[in-house]
Amino acid sequence: MNRKTALAAAVAAALTLGTAVMASSQNVALASSTRQVGAGFQAMSTTGRLAALDQAGKEAAATAKALGLGPDERLLPKDVLVDNDGARHVRYDRTYRGLPVVGGDLVVHRAKNGKITSTTWAHQGAIKVAGVTPALSTQDASKAAERGAKHVKQARTTNLDTSNLVVWAAGKVPVLAYRSTVTGAGEAGSHSQEAVLLDANTGSVLDSYQLEEGISGSGDGVNVGQVTLETSQDGSGNYTLTDALHGSTIVYDSNNSPQSNPAQNAQTFSNSTDNWGDGTTASRESAAVDASFGLAKTWDFYKNTFNRSGIRNDGRGAPAYVHVDNQLLNAFYDDSCFCMSFGDGSSQNNNTPLTSLDVSGHEMTHGVTAATANLNYSGESGGLNESTSDIFGTMVEFYANDPANPGNYYIGEKLNMGNGYLRRMDDPTLDGSSLGCYSSNAGSVDVHYSSGIGNHFFYLTSEGTGAKTIGGLPHNGTTCNGDTFSGIGKDKAAAIWYRALTTYMTSTTDYNAARTATLQAAADLYGANSQEQYIVSKAWAAVSLGTALPNPGGGTPTPSSSPTSSPSSTPTGNPGGGNALVNGGFEQGATGWTQSANDITNSTQQAPHGGSWYAWMMGYGYAASETLAQNNIAVPSSGSPKLTFWLKVTTQETGTTPYDTLKVNVNGTTLATYSNANASAGYVQKTVDLSAYRGQTVNLQFAGQEDASLPTVFLLDDVNVG
Repeated sequence: MNRKTALAAAVAAALTLGTAVMASSQNVALASSTRQVGAGFQAMSTTGRLAALDQAGKEAAATAKALGLGPDERLLPKDVLVDNDGARHVRYDRTYRGLPVVGGDLVVHRAKNGKITSTTWAHQGAIKVAGVTPALSTQDASKAAERGAKHVKQARTTNLDTSNLVVWAAGKVPVLAYRSTVTGAGEAGSHSQEAVLLDANTGSVLDSYQLEEGISGSGDGVNVGQVTLETSQDGSGNYTLTDALHGSTIVYDSNNSPQSNPAQNAQTFSNSTDNWGDGTTASRESAAVDASFGLAKTWDFYKNTFNRSGIRNDGRGAPAYVHVDNQLLNAFYDDSCFCMSFGDGSSQNNNTPLTSLDVSGHEMTHGVTAATANLNYSGESGGLNESTSDIFGTMVEFYANDPANPGNYYIGEKLNMGNGYLRRMDDPTLDGSSLGCYSSNAGSVDVHYSSGIGNHFFYLTSEGTGAKTIGGLPHNGTTCNGDTFSGIGKDKAAAIWYRALTTYMTSTTDYNAARTATLQAAADLYGANSQEQYIVSKAWAAVSLGTALPNPGGGTPTPSSSPTSSPSSTPTGNPGGGNALVNGGFEQGATGWTQSANDITNSTQQAPHGGSWYAWMMGYGYAASETLAQNNIAVPSSGSPKLTFWLKVTTQETGTTPYDTLKVNVNGTTLATYSNANASAGYVQKTVDLSAYRGQTVNLQFAGQEDASLPTVFLLDDVNVG
């Protein structure tokens, strides 16, 4: 399913605040201290990061050529992370003839010696479109966007809305598109914005998503107790809420500026004394105190845990605006202004400002996501985006260790909701809307509800199953498969998620790809056969994604430990018969499979062999490649095990020369190759002998390769190992 770029913005939990008298230091220089190495990355100074980005820019042309990109494509370095052993992970955005490519981002992984070891793609391979001259004008695109908007009502185009040409590569075949914005009535109020992706030649809607997503709740007051703030003095000797210790983050009074432009009427908070707020909404400073404190704690969490210096890892703080709009029950991060906005709430929540600790952690994390994987705010990737903010908003709550709001896995427990919370990570289904188990319709659910899958996974990885009390609140780790197990602790789980987010996820990552990313991240940090990686696989299986890896046995190693034992020789799956594959008929969508190009579909453009879903590979008509894979398959230990599947090949090629191919790879070895020469009127069953792998756990991959002209389509269905 298709998932597009968005400015992630949602409200996290609110926390009651009380009387606050602020004692602060001013004109404070950045202190140097030994930082704990987090998620396997080196700490980088601002100068060091700029040098690494400069090197990535100099390598970009050669990298594009090595990856087989076309002459019209350019790679633009966005971020660089360096492992403790010197390996680099370089994140690039992509352009095509100067146009940004939506869904074109990738991460190039390089060994210490600079050699490319692998690449993580949002859209694999070269991009090619027929041309960059649209049939529709920008005015036509804006009107079509108004008609096609579905997240806001009475959509209109204002002077703040735009229609820009892009190449949309989040689907099967890249197309020239407009990314248009419209304004209307939505969840964030009467001036909500929606982005609409349109085919630039036909005007058909490719995707749409709301830019500023809000959540309604209820609460009763501001009460964080007495806290210390870092402030500064201006030239006149007055104090301002400028935090020199945290990238010179400034908190402004928006003075009820519209959410589309929170800086319009903004003013700095200024005091002749360094005491701020009175703990009530009667003082406009009280909300600013909350925001300043929360953003500082969030900054410290990322710095001290992951060596990350601010949202973009460049040491620069993002401005924050409180008192935005009127009756705004919303808070959001906006990457276009590199800023955060906080509303004052509404009558629905007793006009409680949305400036709590959890809100700050949640919203600042949206900025971190935008600066790294940039998970599209639509479909499954949108759910992962929201889940990431819930996960690290929760971790900030634990990190702050505020006795007024002890850490727990409830989201919004201070919002005075009727059931006591907005969301719960231990059992997301308890709110009546969130998903706790993965299903093929996860991408069609509101991203705040599909986030429950990632939240549930994170809780189970951290805490395991069973009833316990955390932060004074009852929790009960439930599973979708009836399994029981112990967790690895929240710190290890957070390190795994952060490394997966920053190193292996891209804008189009879905839940199945997130499973692969976290398993790899766990292997990087704790070992390929570690207990940590095993528990990650158990937690994904417990939310209905994939099967658990073989139990390596032994205890839980520390991050620097080696695995304590080798994997069990007992295969997973169903060695006694049936299908050892997960979802071999694709009727559960992408469950169990890793796909590079949204191959698994129920499109009516092609016919399945059985059911409604099938895998559609290749068919581009130009040089391209893609893969469809499933790992950790238990080959039966007796009899004559084999792989069978139904294959239909249609092509515009002629003759018997294999111009376009589909290879069957097991553990990296090609066991069978099919090509345009195997064209057939219908599905034909294929059989591959797996006797050489009897009793083993293997990885299966279908790898498609197409030459520079004339398309060949390979349709797969009803895949079986038994």
